[in-house]
Amino acid sequence: MKEIEQRGLYYEEFELETRYLHRPGRTVTEADNVLFTTLTMNPQALHLDAAFAATQPFGERLVNSLFTLSTIVGASVAQLTQGTTVANLGFGEVTFPHPLFHGDTLYSETIVEAKRLSVSRPGQGIVTFMHIGRNQRDEVVATARRSALVWCQGRRP
Repeated sequence: MKEIEQRGLYYEEFELETRYLHRPGRTVTEADNVLFTTLTMNPQALHLDAAFAATQPFGERLVNSLFTLSTIVGASVAQLTQGTTVANLGFGEVTFPHPLFHGDTLYSETIVEAKRLSVSRPGQGIVTFMHIGRNQRDEVVATARRSALVWCQGRRP
């Protein structure tokens, strides 16, 4: 019987300027926002207090931006880095150009911006991703540039 293991991509399989669409989307609920916000000890009233948020410029509670960031990156794992990543190296240029609200559906995509072999870690390479989150109206709600150390093909232990 043939076996196929679901995995992410090895260094050699990443193609520059390729856009990966991560589906299905994720409809964000009030419970998601409240749980994430309280688990991370963030007392921001804009996420938790409906009466207060109603008096603010957006008129309702906002989804915690770190939940949004975590979700767009998390949605990429099965397709891109599951079992093939060595380490997350860092994030840069994170933006939240439009708020995400309860009931919005978050769609994630990733563009491979750059890649290079590691000088100090033979058999591994560094890939730079641009993660983008859009709502159901195709409005960009989050972007983040991320670098990850990934295995080269045939080098994973």
